[in-house]
Amino acid sequence: MTVSDDSGADNPAPTSPQDQPAPEAAKPKIGDTRPAPVSADKADEPGTSNKNNGNSQRRRSSSDQNKGSRGGASAGSRQGNGGDADGQGPGDGGENRSEGQGTSASAKRRRRRRKNRSAGADNGGTTPVSPVLATAPVELDEQQLKRRRGKTRKGRPIGRYLMVVRRRADATHIAILEGRQLIEYHVSRPSDDVAQIHGNIYVGKVQNVLPGMEAAFVDIGTPKNAVLYRGDVRFDKKQFKGNDRPKIEQLLKQRDTVICQVTKNPIAHKGARLTTEVSLPGRFVVLVPNSDTYGISKRLPDPERKRLRQILDKAKPKQHGVIVRTAAENVTAEEIQRDVAGLLQQWEDIERMAAKGNTAQLLYREPDLSVRVIREEFNKDYRAVVIDDRELYEEIAGYVSVITPALADRVEHHDDNEEALDILERFHVHEQLHKALDRKVWLPSGGSLIIEATEALTVIDVNTGKNVGKSSLEETVYRNNLEAAEEVAHQLRLRDIGGIIVIDFVDMEDKKNRDETIRVFRDALSRDKTRTQVFDISDLGLVEMTRKRIGEGLVESLSSQCPHCNGRGLELDPSIAGG
Repeated sequence: MTVSDDSGADNPAPTSPQDQPAPEAAKPKIGDTRPAPVSADKADEPGTSNKNNGNSQRRRSSSDQNKGSRGGASAGSRQGNGGDADGQGPGDGGENRSEGQGTSASAKRRRRRRKNRSAGADNGGTTPVSPVLATAPVELDEQQLKRRRGKTRKGRPIGRYLMVVRRRADATHIAILEGRQLIEYHVSRPSDDVAQIHGNIYVGKVQNVLPGMEAAFVDIGTPKNAVLYRGDVRFDKKQFKGNDRPKIEQLLKQRDTVICQVTKNPIAHKGARLTTEVSLPGRFVVLVPNSDTYGISKRLPDPERKRLRQILDKAKPKQHGVIVRTAAENVTAEEIQRDVAGLLQQWEDIERMAAKGNTAQLLYREPDLSVRVIREEFNKDYRAVVIDDRELYEEIAGYVSVITPALADRVEHHDDNEEALDILERFHVHEQLHKALDRKVWLPSGGSLIIEATEALTVIDVNTGKNVGKSSLEETVYRNNLEAAEEVAHQLRLRDIGGIIVIDFVDMEDKKNRDETIRVFRDALSRDKTRTQVFDISDLGLVEMTRKRIGEGLVESLSSQCPHCNGRGLELDPSIAGG
């Protein structure tokens, strides 16, 4: 859950000519493929009319000099960009723009986005806020440490899960195993502020408001505008008395500035999804700024919830909401208060930075994926976190020693120079990963799954295959479907498949068998923290379900589309296709 200040950031008047907004009449409409109209004050510049050719050289020379002083480029050297698909302004179509077209509103927006994305800010005000990961640890007595240490056997920690982290120059790979089975695999690439921006907070500028879609497109400085739906806009109910559901055009106007947070990464041609209900996650609590939200994880037992409620009553800021996480079990009041204080400082820094800027910019960047997974997942159920990079190991070890010192000894370093095998091979991750990328998955008794992804949904077909059973057809099919239910839940989590999913189980005539299959399937999905919704098996043996999609799946993160067949996996016959 996420909340933001509904007033947005301050928007000071522009101080330079290039910052002046284009007139409303000059703004292109969504889906318009024509060049944007030229603003009135640029109508007499070269390239806007054939009548001005006589003086074009002198004007172009002075114009280029002025642009050079601002760090700009001449129109002749500027390459066009393709039009955007999600409500973006029209593109150049790959052609060089004339001088008049180069000064259009859409061209200005593209130049601003490139400028905002470029690194090296001229002052500290544009450096995004980052979480504070290392402070002095809270002192705990021996009894508290013993309660949090978890189980050991012969002096070695034991637990259900194992985390393996492999860092290379181009990416960090994180594998989570349950026993010896790979259940999750994450890939994080360094400084990826385009594709992996989930949780980041931005100052955005509203570009278009679409009443018919109940959405607005917002420029946050990424290549594609992000989308903000009406249901994700926080508003003050006092401003809309008697209207509990104001329209999007009443809540947002073009050129409005808003503080927003990314809830879904951009996928393929779609931009990121936003919300104005901002939240800042910590280790033990989540801060919800400018909200009266108050909550405690329902996964905690009732006595613990009662104890934490008493602590929260004292620690909760008056003007902000707080949600206590499952990781807060058995923690002290001091630890919760320190977590809240750190998040409050982060929010104050974010507000201060938002007040300084008047363009789309990044305010808060989530930490590295390895730190996020530790923050969200690591507990006494993990027997170890094994890291092959020394620098990352020291960072994670220091972070764990602060947030949960009782488990600091479970962070281990894998030295590639001393070990004969790569870290992923040592824990048998490679072989399981290759199977997870295949479209066919074998079941223990000889049946199989076929997993196919389409534009609209993912289809999973269950087959009996080599499973011929022993007693009857109904029993054979029932046992095969039970195995498939467990394996489908595992594959959805491992491959991080989201959206609409249709599963074609083998037909069962007995209703009790269908009910038991769906019960086993739901129990297997309950171990997945990603939100799912499952419907009963239909008469045709189909199960329809949804799984929340946050970003691209495992296959997409580890592959690229074939340039020859464009991902279709087939080659057309040239004698028929005329190639």
